[in-house]
Amino acid sequence: MNNSSIKPDAPMHREIGEFENILQQRGVHAALKYLNSRTPHQYTGIFRFDGDTLRNEVLYDRYNPELLKGDDAPMAATYCSLVGRQEAPLEITDATTDARVKGVIDTPVISYCGVLIRDAGGKAFGTLCHYDMQRCEERTTDLPLLQAAAEMLYQRLRPAGVA
Repeated sequence: MNNSSIKPDAPMHREIGEFENILQQRGVHAALKYLNSRTPHQYTGIFRFDGDTLRNEVLYDRYNPELLKGDDAPMAATYCSLVGRQEAPLEITDATTDARVKGVIDTPVISYCGVLIRDAGGKAFGTLCHYDMQRCEERTTDLPLLQAAAEMLYQRLRPAGVA
């Protein structure tokens, strides 16, 4: 399934609106909390590609909600690198049994769901993702919201005309 085939349905339009309101009224961290409330994953974050390093821009941790930012990571040790390389969403329910990633990425992350964030010029900027060190159930219904949220979050983090 490619990005263009994922279309939001009526309930998803409502959720996109709810997300946008939270983002505008309460900011990026609250918006990540909203996204995280819809998934079993512990973490929801925005990550930026920076050469061989994946930079965490903002992180929501459901078990430590005061945490605003996580650690950076070597690009080669992240599933975000695969999203960037393939320029397509990636969902992994259990990395220990998923043939697409088993032995490819050396990370403690077991479950991952991420979408590409593009910059204003359409180039890969980073990812918006949910992840966990435990196995989580697949949530394909969240992809349209994550993709809509990725664009809104980029615009909030990098407003037009601001370097």
